Amino acid sequence: MAQYIDSVCRLCRRERMKLFLKGERCYTDKCAFERRGYPPGQHGQRRIKFSDYGIQLREKQKVKRIYGVSERQFRNYFEKADRQKGITGTNLLILLERRLDNTVYRLGFATSRQEARQLVGHGHFLVNGRKVNIPSYLVKPNDVIEVKEKGKGMARIKEAVKGMARRGIPQWLEMEKANLRGMVKGWPNREELTTPPIQEQLIVELYSK
Repeated sequence: MAQYIDSVCRLCRRERMKLFLKGERCYTDKCAFERRGYPPGQHGQRRIKFSDYGIQLREKQKVKRIYGVSERQFRNYFEKADRQKGITGTNLLILLERRLDNTVYRLGFATSRQEARQLVGHGHFLVNGRKVNIPSYLVKPNDVIEVKEKGKGMARIKEAVKGMARRGIPQWLEMEKANLRGMVKGWPNREELTTPPIQEQLIVELYSK
């Protein structure tokens, strides 16, 4: 699978909003988007008028970049969401939120989803007592996610937990900070998925063409 290896700050600038891809740096004055809040490249400061298709495409690209998934993965998530009961756009966002790397990030064990994906891939987390090293693993209610004993002394996890208060923990998750253990209480609500703002209906319209 192709992996983006360039500066992630360029992605925020390209989408013209802060996507919080760089962890704690995004909350400081070192954030590249705060200094240059326009798209990268020599024509970045030009005023561009997007077509309806362009607006829908940019929304899809933005969500892909927020969650760090490939085009094929994203399409699979959409098709799965479309087969489920309920609103397709909301189902899509819930599926993305249920990814283990996102859950680890939301619990505060990592400062960014990219870091969470790396930690999960290296096998530092247990789900219901069993090691899971697949970032795309979908968690479900009552699942318990905890740091493995060997990983509890890792400096990067300790630093991430310290900054947990700044990011906050969504209501669909519960965290035991002392034990570095979290639990999935239920499915996330659409109202909780507001940072950064997402217009999932534009994605549904794009794939419905």
